[in-house]
Amino acid sequence: MSATATNAPRTSTLPDGIGLSFPRLVRSEWIKFRTIRSTWWCYSILVVVTVGMAVLLGQFVTDSGASLPQDAENGQLVSINTASVTLTALVVGVLGVLIISGEYGTGQVRSTFTADPRRTGVVLAKATVLALTTFVVSAVSTWIGVAASAALQASRGVEADLADPAVFLPILGSSVFVTLLALLAFGIGLLVRSSAGGIAITLGILLVLPIILSLVGGLLNAQWVADVYAFLPDQAGSQLFAYSYEGAGSRPGVVLNGWGGFGVLLAEVVVVGALALTVARRRDV
Repeated sequence: MSATATNAPRTSTLPDGIGLSFPRLVRSEWIKFRTIRSTWWCYSILVVVTVGMAVLLGQFVTDSGASLPQDAENGQLVSINTASVTLTALVVGVLGVLIISGEYGTGQVRSTFTADPRRTGVVLAKATVLALTTFVVSAVSTWIGVAASAALQASRGVEADLADPAVFLPILGSSVFVTLLALLAFGIGLLVRSSAGGIAITLGILLVLPIILSLVGGLLNAQWVADVYAFLPDQAGSQLFAYSYEGAGSRPGVVLNGWGGFGVLLAEVVVVGALALTVARRRDV
């Protein structure tokens, strides 16, 4: 009887999943995230490019000695501080893929999914860490660039109104844009489980696909191609940091504003992420 009692399985009195709460998963993923070399390299490039281009353009972009209206001065400062977004979007796209595909490449994902068999929590924790860190790094570096470029422009007689929502919202929107692109790339990396494949698809969507649609649209002179082009991730998301003002010209076809572009890009991120998570939960590692 004593042997039977000794060998009987014990029933844990601890609540199920006490070690797998979402904050704990986030903390675990944050430790992994900050110890990866690619994280530091990508964010270092992001900071250098963002601040460097803002300072460079702030120093050399001039008003040719003419007095500019306030809208033009505001738009010039926004353009100076969002010119680097095209490059930094590629950097965070690569990082978004590597943060998940790297675990598949090393096999570490097996232990990750063993700790969280449902896989949903750990995937969302990874995405949360990636999104928060990318936004903070992008926003801080962007506003450092804004401070530097605004001072340089002011010395040339161009004084933008930083308190104007038409100025600070696009600047803030540039950080939202790169964050959403990082999440889109993360979903692609989770879906294909390959660093090379994920990066190729991400860069293809951001670089190659717009060129193809532009060429096709120009050859066919078809409005529907231009409308499709407006819904590409980079084109829709670019409305987040576009400077808008009264009197801006209109164009035919589908035209997205800032909120419309944000909604389209967010929907694309959610769709790709949901598909990738569904596939990740159903297939073997």
